[in-house]
Amino acid sequence: MQGFLFGTEEQATPVPVDTESSSESLALLYNAAKECRKCRLAETRLNFVFGEGNPSADLVVIGEAPGADEDASGRPFVGRSGQLLDKILLAAGFLREDVFICNILKCRPPGNRNPLPGEIECCRPLLYRQLQIVKPKIILVLGKVAANTLFENSLSLGSMRGEVKKWKEYDCFITYHPAALLRNPNWKHGCWDDIQIMMRHYAQISGQGNAHKMPLNDD
Repeated sequence: MQGFLFGTEEQATPVPVDTESSSESLALLYNAAKECRKCRLAETRLNFVFGEGNPSADLVVIGEAPGADEDASGRPFVGRSGQLLDKILLAAGFLREDVFICNILKCRPPGNRNPLPGEIECCRPLLYRQLQIVKPKIILVLGKVAANTLFENSLSLGSMRGEVKKWKEYDCFITYHPAALLRNPNWKHGCWDDIQIMMRHYAQISGQGNAHKMPLNDD
């Protein structure tokens, strides 16, 4: 079984699909990265939050960083924010276990502050490897910080929503972070518009579009 390197994007060696399943590859990646101490977040984290879900998912969901609930549990998007994400996914026709969910950072920044550039650079190769293994058809990016980080810009969330945006080889859609929707419930209508646009695109490229007509009106 061939291994891989966990280094820079250029150094990362893809795991051959003919010798390992995506599940095995993700497990190997987790074991290689779970003790990461490349930045100071390792000193304050409770748990390394790798991500979870279908290792061959058509949809990958990417947030910014773990929060307090995620740091305590070691799982991405739990608590009220995670419950709302589950409802958003269900409205789009996906169960949580159908998709792969992760964050750009794998450790919680103290006080839930925004990720620092050095922290992002340490975690970026790990995110790239996750995507190389899962090979999603589409990516849902949650929130302005995550979108600015992936696309390396400083644009407003509003200017990035509502259309497919190409990042590397992936078709991406950007919408509100569930935590922002909990603070501003009136934004849920805009989020649902974004999800419907994403699902129409998914239907076009896969023939498997399955968006439900379910409004996001629950907290």
